[in-house]
Amino acid sequence: MILETLEDKVGYRIKRSKDSVFVPGDFSDLSGQDQIGRALRSFVKKQALIKLGYGLYAKARKSSLTGNLIPEKPLPELAAESLRKLKVEVAPSSLETLYNQGKTTQVPTGRVIAVKGRVSRKIGYNGKYVTLEQIP
Repeated sequence: MILETLEDKVGYRIKRSKDSVFVPGDFSDLSGQDQIGRALRSFVKKQALIKLGYGLYAKARKSSLTGNLIPEKPLPELAAESLRKLKVEVAPSSLETLYNQGKTTQVPTGRVIAVKGRVSRKIGYNGKYVTLEQIP
């Protein structure tokens, strides 16, 4: 199999990867940042990826129920994976901690993710975003 264009090389790497989230830095050995960004945007147009936020892309598929484009994994898992790729430490949120300690019976949705340090990013798609909770 001969991979001639940059888009072919990026697509091959995305298809073979076990990761669900990609950042342009994952492909920095192939070409410059602008060209990588163009290739990733073309995959968003082809509906092979979903843009989760600034410089964050996730593998996508068509929903069997609605026919809309959805990510392969749930949003909380994608957000945690993207934060790990950005080298941000992820921890259980205060809601998860209270639930696990038996202090509340309200089951957390997973849309709140605790991070150590300051992160000012919006991670989500199609109007659904996760909330980042800062912990010391």
